[in-house]
Amino acid sequence: MLLLLLPLMRLFPFLLLLLLVLLFNYGFSESGVGAGYQLMVAVPVEYEVDFKGRAFLVETNQTAPNFRVALSIEAINGKYSCSLEVFLGDVKVWDSGHYSRFYITEKCLLELTMDGDLRLKGPKERVGWKTGTSGQGVKRLEIQRTGNLVLIDALNNIKWQSFNFPTNVMLRGQQLDVATRLTSSQSNSSLFYYSFEIEDKKVALYLNYGKLRYSYWGFQPTMNRSITYIKLSSRGLVLFDVKYKKIAQIPSEGIHPLRFLALNNETGKLGLYYYSPEKGKFEASFQALNSTCDLPIACRPYGICTFSNSCSCIQLLTNEDKGGADCGWAISGGFCNGKEAEMLELDNVSSVLKNVTKVVNITKKACENLCFQDCKCAAALYFGNASTDEAECYLYKLVLGLKQVEKGTGFSYMVKVPKGTVKNHERHNVKRWVFVVAGGVDGLIILLLVGGFGYWLVKRRSHALHSRASTT
Repeated sequence: MLLLLLPLMRLFPFLLLLLLVLLFNYGFSESGVGAGYQLMVAVPVEYEVDFKGRAFLVETNQTAPNFRVALSIEAINGKYSCSLEVFLGDVKVWDSGHYSRFYITEKCLLELTMDGDLRLKGPKERVGWKTGTSGQGVKRLEIQRTGNLVLIDALNNIKWQSFNFPTNVMLRGQQLDVATRLTSSQSNSSLFYYSFEIEDKKVALYLNYGKLRYSYWGFQPTMNRSITYIKLSSRGLVLFDVKYKKIAQIPSEGIHPLRFLALNNETGKLGLYYYSPEKGKFEASFQALNSTCDLPIACRPYGICTFSNSCSCIQLLTNEDKGGADCGWAISGGFCNGKEAEMLELDNVSSVLKNVTKVVNITKKACENLCFQDCKCAAALYFGNASTDEAECYLYKLVLGLKQVEKGTGFSYMVKVPKGTVKNHERHNVKRWVFVVAGGVDGLIILLLVGGFGYWLVKRRSHALHSRASTT
């Protein structure tokens, strides 16, 4: 049975475009198709923003929400992309085009060849994606009850499986070994992407930008125990050692069994999700990061996330530099080749980014000089604990992930800027500037409250004086 999920916009024209040409369906069932199966979908002639067309070919025999497999056409960056996808209900949990898009025109063909290779093809027999299983005895494509898309031979031996090619979702029952990772979709419109990585001593979230890699959340077993693999159960994410022994768990906080773990493509949040029958949708029972300001890209580069979860730019720019991209300067150091620079110190500002160069037992001035003398350094975070005499210096190549912190916590963030960028009168009063800029929105709210209260007092006093005059 073939199920179609089509966009509401221009529904009738797309029905004409959808061509189901040839179904060599040996042993067809709801959960699988045989060797020789083909499915072709025609691509719209004109480009339509946000267009999505899907032809569902197989599904599991389970109570909804169940797993379904679809051949999908999607409008992305001015072109049409074709991919094979797996859905749990309406949530996409696997995508053949997650890492590399197959852009096509005219048509897209899905075929399971007679010699056992699963392929996506465009016009002129151009192959855009394949499993590479030719000659391995593959007889069927099936979707298992776990959501694992598999190619099997006549003896039901698995020759290829989607579980070996994780995207940004981990399903219940799925196992990931150490050195494996989930990643967000790497869109052409963004230079950044997120990854959830299984390491020897911890699982961690990372922000990736080119060759730069900064962590922003982590979880590790006690007693420095090593991880061999992780597995998602109905009650949480379980960590195992080399002896298959459970050593730690990130538990679910809900009563319903978990269905999947997902790394959000847009925010970098990590969550454990269950299906709520009462609400008819998936909801998070655990999230690694609950505060907006703990997200790595809560604000744009050179932006500060304030206590009110809003963003304030570092706007100490000369008149010539105002109106630039992002919140100010480029997102890398760029102060090489003799270009002069200076350091701008911001009190009570920290960064959520970790996994950076760290120097201990150092003065603030020495920390500043380390960044100043390194042309690739864009900023330095200094932490000085007066009660323990501890001093730490962190060097960054990105000015990102900044957030406002309480006074007296000992954090000082120093940003490298072109010399002469900081206005003279502001350079001599940085602490006052930080209060205005980093807490600009908070200060405005306080100002409005104080102003409104003052106005109310004046009006009340004026009314009282008027009443007395009337009585007299």
